[in-house]
Amino acid sequence: MKIIFMGTPEFAAYIMEAVANAGHDIALAVTQCDKPRGRGKKVQFSPVKEKAVALGIPVYQPEKIKKEECVRELLKYEPEMIIVAAYGQILPESILTMAKHGCINVHGSLLPKYRGAAPIQWAIIDGEKETGVTTMKMDAGIDTGDMIDKTVVSIAKEETTQTLYDKLMRAGASLLLETMEKLEKGTAVFTKQNEDDSTYAKILKKEMGNIDFSMPAEKIERLIRGLNPWPAAYTSYQGRTLKIWKAFVKEEQAEGEFGEIIEVAKDSFSVKTGKNLLCVTELQMEGKKRMDTRAFLSGIRLETGERLGN
Repeated sequence: MKIIFMGTPEFAAYIMEAVANAGHDIALAVTQCDKPRGRGKKVQFSPVKEKAVALGIPVYQPEKIKKEECVRELLKYEPEMIIVAAYGQILPESILTMAKHGCINVHGSLLPKYRGAAPIQWAIIDGEKETGVTTMKMDAGIDTGDMIDKTVVSIAKEETTQTLYDKLMRAGASLLLETMEKLEKGTAVFTKQNEDDSTYAKILKKEMGNIDFSMPAEKIERLIRGLNPWPAAYTSYQGRTLKIWKAFVKEEQAEGEFGEIIEVAKDSFSVKTGKNLLCVTELQMEGKKRMDTRAFLSGIRLETGERLGN
């Protein structure tokens, strides 16, 4: 089948490669413009562009896909299907209806739950036990199109966004190939989403990571995992930013203020929260490398009664 593939991050690059390896003709890869990244702000290709170049697939990077000139460019390739995976721009009706099989989206949730930009992160933050991937035929709404196939993925107790991202990436590639086969054979079944069950996974902002220690330790621990690797959960210690990468909940109450250090052990320290204690086991002080708490405590004398945050 002749495909136009639209996507940007690693999630999309992995799926695009799976489609190519399955023997489909990816005539064009459409991805976001090159952007400066990292401390040096060096301009880098998106993962989809990197993979497309390696596979010999032509790349198109329009600044705004809705422009008529962009639509005309895509029409030149006469695609039978357009596959979209975390592309990052809203598509116009003219692109949604361009291909015989339409635009097929690979979305990292069990729709209609967690529509939107950050479904993987919010599934962890909200304490879901399972999530998954849905393939759907796109319409003009945000993740509102008719569903075709789903696959369920369990969320492990210590799951981070990065580890769950990897699971869903692999599951999404397999699911899409099944969906494509059904569409080619004419056996795909389209199911409308139940609007009453829909939820929205709003985009993440850096300030969301600022830990409020008046929240229960369980919610803070989920926030830490859900914001790993970006934007990271953080607090402050002695006027410097302190990122917390890993922690666990200790079901114990203690007197003191929220954010107060209650106990210091060899490989962790416990902080008072709105309910139970948060035991920190991996962190990163501003200007330093990420490290386990044992290493951190070997260089800093942390005292009970000190307080994290403002």
